[in-house]
Amino acid sequence: PGQFPYQVGLSIEADEYTYSWCGGALIAQERVLTAAHCVDEAESVTVYLGSTTREVAEITYTVTKDDITVHPTYNSATFKDDIALIKIPSVTYTSTIQPVKLPDISSSYSTYDGESAYASGWGLTSDYESYVTNHLQWAVLKVIDNSKCSPYYYDGVIVDSTLCTSTYGGISICNGDSGGPL
Repeated sequence: PGQFPYQVGLSIEADEYTYSWCGGALIAQERVLTAAHCVDEAESVTVYLGSTTREVAEITYTVTKDDITVHPTYNSATFKDDIALIKIPSVTYTSTIQPVKLPDISSSYSTYDGESAYASGWGLTSDYESYVTNHLQWAVLKVIDNSKCSPYYYDGVIVDSTLCTSTYGGISICNGDSGGPL
Protein backbone atom coordinates (compact mmCIF):
# COMPACT_ATOMS: atom_id res chain seq x y z
CA PRO A 1 0.00 0.00 0.00
CA GLY A 2 1.20 3.47 -0.85
CA GLN A 3 3.66 2.40 -3.56
CA PHE A 4 1.50 4.01 -6.27
CA PRO A 5 -0.65 6.52 -4.34
CA TYR A 6 -1.66 8.26 -7.58
CA GLN A 7 -3.13 5.06 -9.06
CA VAL A 8 -6.88 5.26 -9.64
CA GLY A 9 -9.22 2.43 -10.59
CA LEU A 10 -12.13 3.20 -12.90
CA SER A 11 -15.25 1.07 -13.30
CA ILE A 12 -16.94 2.41 -16.42
CA GLU A 13 -20.64 1.97 -17.19
CA ALA A 14 -21.53 2.56 -20.85
CA ASP A 15 -25.11 1.32 -20.37
CA GLU A 16 -26.92 -0.91 -17.91
CA TYR A 17 -25.37 -4.03 -19.50
CA THR A 18 -21.89 -2.84 -20.46
CA TYR A 19 -19.12 -2.32 -17.94
CA SER A 20 -15.37 -2.08 -18.37
CA TRP A 21 -12.32 -1.38 -16.23
CA CYS A 22 -9.49 1.11 -16.78
CA GLY A 23 -6.83 2.88 -14.80
CA GLY A 24 -6.22 6.53 -14.19
CA ALA A 25 -3.81 8.84 -12.40
CA LEU A 26 -4.73 11.42 -9.79
CA ILE A 27 -3.18 14.69 -10.98
CA ALA A 28 -4.89 17.15 -8.61
CA GLN A 29 -7.36 17.07 -5.72
CA GLU A 30 -10.28 17.20 -8.16
CA ARG A 31 -8.84 15.69 -11.36
CA VAL A 32 -8.06 12.22 -12.69
CA LEU A 33 -6.20 11.74 -15.97
CA THR A 34 -7.11 8.69 -18.08
CA ALA A 35 -7.40 7.50 -21.67
CA ALA A 36 -10.22 8.92 -23.77
CA HIS A 37 -11.00 5.48 -25.21
CA CYS A 38 -11.87 4.35 -21.68
CA VAL A 39 -14.52 6.98 -21.03
CA ASP A 40 -15.69 8.44 -24.35
CA GLU A 41 -18.93 6.41 -24.26
CA ALA A 42 -19.37 6.33 -20.48
CA GLU A 43 -22.65 7.18 -18.80
CA SER A 44 -21.01 7.00 -15.38
CA VAL A 45 -17.65 6.13 -13.84
CA THR A 46 -16.94 4.83 -10.36
CA VAL A 47 -13.55 6.15 -9.23
CA TYR A 48 -11.52 4.17 -6.66
CA LEU A 49 -8.73 6.00 -4.81
CA GLY A 50 -6.21 4.72 -2.26
CA SER A 51 -6.59 1.10 -3.26
CA THR A 52 -4.43 -1.90 -4.02
CA THR A 53 -7.43 -4.24 -4.12
CA ARG A 54 -9.81 -3.58 -7.00
CA GLU A 55 -13.16 -2.10 -5.91
CA VAL A 56 -12.00 -1.85 -2.27
CA ALA A 57 -10.84 1.71 -1.76
CA GLU A 58 -10.13 4.36 0.83
CA ILE A 59 -12.40 6.71 -1.16
CA THR A 60 -14.96 5.91 -3.87
CA TYR A 61 -16.84 8.41 -6.02
CA THR A 62 -19.32 7.86 -8.82
CA VAL A 63 -19.44 10.61 -11.43
CA THR A 64 -21.55 11.08 -14.55
CA LYS A 65 -20.58 11.80 -18.14
CA ASP A 66 -21.00 15.52 -17.35
CA ASP A 67 -17.84 15.25 -15.21
CA ILE A 68 -15.78 13.78 -18.07
CA THR A 69 -13.85 15.91 -20.56
CA VAL A 70 -12.45 14.05 -23.57
CA HIS A 71 -9.75 15.82 -25.58
CA PRO A 72 -11.59 17.74 -28.35
CA THR A 73 -9.47 16.22 -31.13
CA TYR A 74 -9.52 12.63 -29.83
CA ASN A 75 -9.81 10.19 -32.73
CA SER A 76 -11.00 6.69 -31.83
CA ALA A 77 -9.70 5.23 -35.12
CA THR A 78 -6.10 6.40 -34.70
CA PHE A 79 -6.08 7.03 -30.91
CA LYS A 80 -4.79 10.55 -31.59
CA ASP A 81 -5.08 12.64 -28.41
CA ASP A 82 -6.33 9.63 -26.44
CA ILE A 83 -6.62 11.55 -23.20
CA ALA A 84 -9.44 12.59 -20.88
CA LEU A 85 -9.98 14.29 -17.53
CA ILE A 86 -12.48 13.24 -14.90
CA LYS A 87 -13.65 15.81 -12.35
CA ILE A 88 -14.14 14.34 -8.90
CA PRO A 89 -15.08 15.86 -5.54
CA SER A 90 -12.00 17.23 -3.78
CA VAL A 91 -9.93 14.56 -2.03
CA THR A 92 -7.74 14.98 1.02
CA TYR A 93 -4.26 13.65 0.41
CA THR A 94 -3.14 10.75 2.61
CA SER A 95 -0.24 8.30 2.54
CA THR A 96 -2.19 6.22 -0.01
CA ILE A 97 -3.75 9.08 -2.01
CA GLN A 98 -1.30 11.52 -3.62
CA PRO A 99 -1.10 13.24 -7.01
CA VAL A 100 1.33 11.89 -9.57
CA LYS A 101 4.46 13.97 -10.02
CA LEU A 102 4.27 15.10 -13.63
CA PRO A 103 7.47 16.01 -15.49
CA ASP A 104 8.54 19.64 -15.63
CA ILE A 105 7.48 21.52 -18.76
CA SER A 106 11.18 21.71 -19.67
CA SER A 107 11.12 17.90 -20.06
CA SER A 108 8.03 17.84 -22.26
CA TYR A 109 10.00 17.17 -25.43
CA SER A 110 12.29 14.50 -23.98
CA THR A 111 12.16 11.08 -25.61
CA TYR A 112 13.07 9.30 -22.34
CA ASP A 113 14.74 6.68 -24.59
CA GLY A 114 16.54 4.12 -22.43
CA GLU A 115 14.84 5.20 -19.19
CA SER A 116 12.94 2.79 -16.94
CA ALA A 117 9.24 3.49 -16.43
CA TYR A 118 6.81 1.99 -13.94
CA ALA A 119 3.36 0.92 -15.15
CA SER A 120 0.68 -0.14 -12.68
CA GLY A 121 -2.88 -1.37 -12.90
CA TRP A 122 -5.44 -4.11 -12.46
CA GLY A 123 -5.36 -5.31 -16.06
CA LEU A 124 -5.25 -8.87 -17.35
CA THR A 125 -2.17 -10.74 -16.16
CA SER A 126 -1.90 -12.82 -19.34
CA ASP A 127 -3.33 -13.00 -22.84
CA TYR A 128 -5.29 -16.07 -21.74
CA GLU A 129 -7.17 -14.39 -18.89
CA SER A 130 -10.77 -13.22 -19.21
CA TYR A 131 -11.02 -10.94 -16.18
CA VAL A 132 -8.92 -8.17 -14.72
CA THR A 133 -7.03 -9.02 -11.55
CA ASN A 134 -8.19 -8.04 -8.06
CA HIS A 135 -4.76 -6.98 -6.83
CA LEU A 136 -2.77 -4.04 -8.15
CA GLN A 137 0.11 -5.19 -10.36
CA TRP A 138 3.13 -3.28 -11.63
CA ALA A 139 5.94 -3.70 -14.09
CA VAL A 140 9.17 -1.94 -14.94
CA LEU A 141 9.30 -1.18 -18.66
CA LYS A 142 12.16 0.19 -20.75
CA VAL A 143 11.27 3.27 -22.82
CA ILE A 144 12.41 2.84 -26.42
CA ASP A 145 12.73 5.22 -29.34
CA ASN A 146 9.49 5.61 -31.27
CA SER A 147 11.20 4.48 -34.47
CA LYS A 148 11.52 1.01 -32.91
CA CYS A 149 7.79 0.57 -32.32
CA SER A 150 6.19 2.54 -35.16
CA PRO A 151 6.68 -0.31 -37.71
CA TYR A 152 4.27 -2.42 -35.62
CA TYR A 153 1.41 0.08 -35.83
CA TYR A 154 -0.47 1.59 -38.75
CA ASP A 155 0.46 5.07 -39.93
CA GLY A 156 -0.40 7.90 -37.61
CA VAL A 157 -0.65 5.98 -34.33
CA ILE A 158 2.90 6.68 -33.13
CA VAL A 159 3.45 10.44 -33.00
CA ASP A 160 6.10 12.62 -31.32
CA SER A 161 4.16 12.73 -28.05
CA THR A 162 3.91 8.91 -27.85
CA LEU A 163 6.04 6.96 -25.37
CA CYS A 164 6.89 3.46 -26.56
CA THR A 165 8.11 0.73 -24.23
CA SER A 166 9.76 -2.60 -24.82
CA THR A 167 7.79 -5.72 -23.93
CA TYR A 168 10.91 -7.87 -23.67
CA GLY A 169 10.25 -11.10 -21.80
CA GLY A 170 6.49 -10.78 -22.22
CA ILE A 171 6.22 -8.12 -19.52
CA SER A 172 3.80 -5.36 -20.44
CA ILE A 173 0.47 -3.78 -19.71
CA CYS A 174 -2.75 -5.43 -20.91
CA ASN A 175 -6.52 -4.93 -21.19
CA GLY A 176 -7.77 -3.14 -18.09
CA ASP A 177 -4.55 -1.17 -17.60
CA SER A 178 -5.49 1.45 -20.23
CA GLY A 179 -5.51 5.01 -18.95
CA GLY A 180 -3.29 4.14 -16.02
CA PRO A 181 -0.02 5.77 -15.02
CA LEU A 182 3.33 5.17 -16.67
